[in-house]
Amino acid sequence: MQRTLEKSLSTEWQSELARAVRDAAELCRLLDLPAELAEAAARAAGDFSLCVPRPYLRRIRPGDPRDPLLLQVFPQAVEMALVPGFEPDPLGESSSMPEKGLLWKYRGRILVVAAGCCAVHCRFCFRRHFPYSGGDCGDVSWESILQRVRNEPSVREVILSGGDPLTLPDEEIGSIMLRFEEIPHISRVRIHSRLPIMIPDRITDQLPAVLRASRLSAMMVVHANHPAEIDDAVAAALGRLVDAGIPVLSQGVLLRGVNDRVETLAALYERLADLRVMPYYLHQLDRVAGAAHFEVPIDEGIALVRRLRARLPGYAVPRYVRETQCGSSKETLA
Repeated sequence: MQRTLEKSLSTEWQSELARAVRDAAELCRLLDLPAELAEAAARAAGDFSLCVPRPYLRRIRPGDPRDPLLLQVFPQAVEMALVPGFEPDPLGESSSMPEKGLLWKYRGRILVVAAGCCAVHCRFCFRRHFPYSGGDCGDVSWESILQRVRNEPSVREVILSGGDPLTLPDEEIGSIMLRFEEIPHISRVRIHSRLPIMIPDRITDQLPAVLRASRLSAMMVVHANHPAEIDDAVAAALGRLVDAGIPVLSQGVLLRGVNDRVETLAALYERLADLRVMPYYLHQLDRVAGAAHFEVPIDEGIALVRRLRARLPGYAVPRYVRETQCGSSKETLA
């Protein structure tokens, strides 16, 4: 199938990526936080740097060190603690990568680490220690990946992950779609991204058109953890996808001090359902080194989800899941 991809010019979302706050002292000044927090944050950010886009920063309450949006992105001294059971590669991904950038763990689908860049560095990220080749974006062995997929007809779906695949320009997303649609047994592409939440301008008018132009069925999975993340601009961005016929699902992580209350989760999922975004997964925290302070015990998570089911329609309650090193699919907890 031949298709011409229009070259896009530099856009507002790319400018926002470049303008992201990367210095703890600057973040404290912008949010009216005590200056002494910056020194500890700078030390904790040594191996996993601070990165907060300004559209997201504007949703954080100034002067509140415990704001749930701030806690997701602000480095803390507790990240430096060595906690038994918390590892750099909690899901054993390094042993599931037969080609550079290709994760082959799930039946019927493959995951491609399509980009090494993110719009935000979430402090609970299970790939915070992932070797992204020095941080270069798009450093993927495409020909090797494509050949391997061609030779495996059981694979029906391609998952684009990262980093964040939407840090790539629209035309590059389109080029990736073109590569895979030439393989007859591939029928779907799923894009996992935090960018529609972090920088809603990333959902350009061209992006849905690029996704719809392919013979492959495209869907978007966005990552949202708290209702305060979804302002009017985010709602409009999600609407642009849904109105274009792109199915949008949401996933998130259960996080201590951020969303471990039934009222918070209920408000999040009702807001998403109102926006025609279907809650998909609520993940138990992956036990990555540096994120132990976010962990909520599984029995508490199960109780939360049971309470959600008692107050929300079934389509508005995600599956509570965890991922394991040896599993070929996620384990449903509730």
